[in-house]
Amino acid sequence: MTTSASVTNRSTQSQDPTRAELLARVERMKAAQRARPAPSIAERLEDLQKLRAAVVAHKDDFVRALDSDFSGRSRHETLLAEVFASLGDIDHTLEQLPTWSLVEKRPVGKYFVPAQAEVRYQPKGVIGIISPWNYPVFLAFSPLAAALSAGCRALIKPSELTPATSELIAQVIAETFPSDRVFVVTGDAKVGEAFSSMPLDHLLFTGSTRVGKIVMRAAAENLVPVTLELGGKSPTIIHESFSIELAAERIMGSKLLNAGQTCIAPDYVLVHETQRERFIAEAQRVVRKMFPSLEANGDYTSIINGRHAARLRGYLDDAASKGARIIELNHRRETMGPTRIAPTLVTNVTDEMDLMQEEIFGPILPVVPYSTVEQAIEYVNDRPRPLALYYFDSDASRAEMVLERTVSGGACINECVAHVAQNDLPFGGVGPSGMGAYHGRSGFETFSHCKGVFKQSRINSADFAMRPPYGMKMDMLLKFLTR
Repeated sequence: MTTSASVTNRSTQSQDPTRAELLARVERMKAAQRARPAPSIAERLEDLQKLRAAVVAHKDDFVRALDSDFSGRSRHETLLAEVFASLGDIDHTLEQLPTWSLVEKRPVGKYFVPAQAEVRYQPKGVIGIISPWNYPVFLAFSPLAAALSAGCRALIKPSELTPATSELIAQVIAETFPSDRVFVVTGDAKVGEAFSSMPLDHLLFTGSTRVGKIVMRAAAENLVPVTLELGGKSPTIIHESFSIELAAERIMGSKLLNAGQTCIAPDYVLVHETQRERFIAEAQRVVRKMFPSLEANGDYTSIINGRHAARLRGYLDDAASKGARIIELNHRRETMGPTRIAPTLVTNVTDEMDLMQEEIFGPILPVVPYSTVEQAIEYVNDRPRPLALYYFDSDASRAEMVLERTVSGGACINECVAHVAQNDLPFGGVGPSGMGAYHGRSGFETFSHCKGVFKQSRINSADFAMRPPYGMKMDMLLKFLTR
C-alpha cells in the first residue's frame, strides 16, 4: 500500500527513497504510535508469533538469498547463525515478556510513607534499525523482536551489500506486518545516511566504528538516543596450562564461522611464548578436520565481495612486507577463487601492520606470544576496549582476575562467541566497540521508556513542613534531616 508521500519497497520502485520520503514514512509511523501508544501484551505476543512464523516459513529462502549474496554462504551457518539464532531470541522474548512488562514496585523514601513508588515501561515509539551485511537476518530480526516486545514500531534499513537478502527481508516484513507497524527501507549508503538523520525515538546501528561515529553525529541533530553495536579487535588469551588442543578447536571453530566475518570473532590470539608453534600445528589440524577442502566446500563461506577480499589480501601483503610470517592453512594447496581466502595464521606481527590496527573481519588470525599473564593483560589494556574478550584457563581464580582487570563488551571463559547466543545476557560494546546493549530483557528495556512514578497518599506526614511559609518547624526538620 503506497501513497505519494510514502516509501515503497525497492521491489516495487526503481529508485531509492529520498530524504523527504523517509521523513514522511517516519511521520506516518509516529502518527500511528500516537493513535495507539501502547499495544497490549497480548498484541505484542501476537506480533512476535507472526515474526517467528515468517522466519520459519522463509528459512530456505534466506539460505538461497544469502548464498547468492555471498557467492557461497554455508547453508548450515545460515540456518544456525541466522534462523536458529533469530528464533532463539523470539522464543525467549515470548516466554519472558509478560514478566518483563509488569509494573515494578520500588521502595518509597521513608519520610514519604505511606506514599508509593513504581517503575512503568512504556514504548519509546518508532525505532530505527540499521543492520549490517555479515548476519543480515539475525541482526535485523533480533532487534526487531526487542522493539516489538517493547510495543514499538520499527523502521529497518538493511545493508546494500546483501541485496537479495535485503529484498527478501522487505518482502517478508511487508507480508507479515502493516506498513505503519514495521517497514523496511532498502537503498545505498546515501539512504543509510539519510536514515540515521531521521527524528526517530531510538536508533540501533550495527556496523563499523568509523560509520558508527557518522551515525551518532547524524542522530545527535535530533537528540535521538542510539545503541551502537560496533566491533574492534577482540582478543583471545590462552593460559599456558590450558589444553592447546582444546583451545585450538574452540578458537578456530569460532574464528572461521562465516569465514571470520563476525563482529565478535577472535581477532588475535595471545599464546605463551613456549607454545606458539604448538598452537600453529593444532590450528592446522583443526582446519584439516573441519574443512577437508576449501575452494569447493559448501561448509566454507566466501568473503562478501571482491572489495573486502582485496582488503584482506592487502592486510597480508602489508604484514609480509613488514616482516610477518604468513601461514596459509590450505593443506591441499588449492587455488582459491576471487572471494575465497584460506584460513591464515600470521606471526611476528607488530603494531605497525594494518592487520594489528584494523578489525580483520576475515579468516586471518595473528598469533602473538606473551611471557606472563600480566603481560598479556597489559597488551589488551593498551588497546581500545574490544567488543569481546576470550580467556582459556582451568583456574577459576585466574579467570576471575582477567575478567576484573580487563574491560570488554562481553566475555567468554574457555569458549569464544557463545555469549551472543545466551538470550538473556546483554549484548553490546563499550567505548570504541559500542554503547548500549540489547538481547532479552536488555532489549526490552533499551526500547522502553523507564518511567518512574510517585503516588502520593491522601495524608502525608511531611506536608506540614515541606511548603512555605517554612519557619521554625522547617528549621527543626532540616536540622534533623541534615544531621
